[in-house]
Amino acid sequence: MTGILGKKLGMTQVYSGDGKLVPVTVIEAGPCTVVQVKTPERDGYSAIKVGFCEAAKVKNITKPMQGVFKKAGTPVFRVLKEFGMEGRAVGDKLQADLFAKGDVVKVAGLSKGKGFQGVMKRHRFKGGPSGHGSMFNRAPGSIGASSYPSRVWRGQRMAGHMGHERVTAKNLTVVDVLPEQNLILVKGAVPGGKNTIVEIWKD
Repeated sequence: MTGILGKKLGMTQVYSGDGKLVPVTVIEAGPCTVVQVKTPERDGYSAIKVGFCEAAKVKNITKPMQGVFKKAGTPVFRVLKEFGMEGRAVGDKLQADLFAKGDVVKVAGLSKGKGFQGVMKRHRFKGGPSGHGSMFNRAPGSIGASSYPSRVWRGQRMAGHMGHERVTAKNLTVVDVLPEQNLILVKGAVPGGKNTIVEIWKD
């Protein structure tokens, strides 16, 4: 599975070949640098570890990771991710030209955080009557029986923290690739806000 790290820059619109207006997400895909190669003999599996976004301050990186970068002879990166790819060596560059127009990809990232939300927004509860005197408009309602089991069932849907979780958008089509700018245009929306770090895979 071919993969790369990128940064979501925002959304825009482009015209397709048949004149249709297509909403796309602009992703800065790479350049990523291979900093470590995992082998079955040493690690028990095959993979590569790539780095993205050079760190502004080396002191903010842990000493063990500083040793990894020093051994690889690469700059110190802020984001690291493993991909199950083979045939790469330490120091190789992964760029947007890994993808081509028409490829079907999946993109994973952290969704936008929405803070503490009620059940109607978080779980799409219908709510109660909104007329005067109903006293039951946006409340969650009953959360369990009284005599048995005399507790709230695990997993009961309630108000709470919403968003800021890993989300994967699948079956997205690459509308265009701009290799000289390391940009790919993906049809539709991908998780996260602007400047969110995302992972892009192609089977």
